[in-house]
Amino acid sequence: MTITTRLAARDDVSSIAQWNLAMAWETEHKALDPAVLQRGVTAVFDEPRRGFYLVAERDGEPVGCLLVTYEWSDWRAGDFWWIQSVYVVESARREGVFRRLYEAVQQRAVEAGAVGIRLYVETENERAQRTYAGLGMERCHYFMYETEFAR
Repeated sequence: MTITTRLAARDDVSSIAQWNLAMAWETEHKALDPAVLQRGVTAVFDEPRRGFYLVAERDGEPVGCLLVTYEWSDWRAGDFWWIQSVYVVESARREGVFRRLYEAVQQRAVEAGAVGIRLYVETENERAQRTYAGLGMERCHYFMYETEFAR
């Protein structure tokens, strides 16, 4: 079994949108609007400043993805790369798919001069937290707050 990663292409939009639907339901029991999600994924390809997706393939078959977005840090005069929208199909979990995706992000971030990589995780998702710690990531001392606007 070989796991590789690549930049996502527009041909991947439908798969990425489907994986995001699955991830939102599995992690938060949140049902996303498929049409909005399709537009949201497509918008990343329309405006590269928003970020990029990576796709993982197992023996040539797509089995997962993640999104990288950017956050400017005036304290460090550089970008943090945020890993978001992580999904690995159930049949490929615990096979190192996320590890390969993370390593690809890390390599690209270092080459681009990013100041670090961040991600957020549900407080109850202890399995993911162990995975991230196992990759050398450290828990931050920040809490996240948000305000959502009706659309």
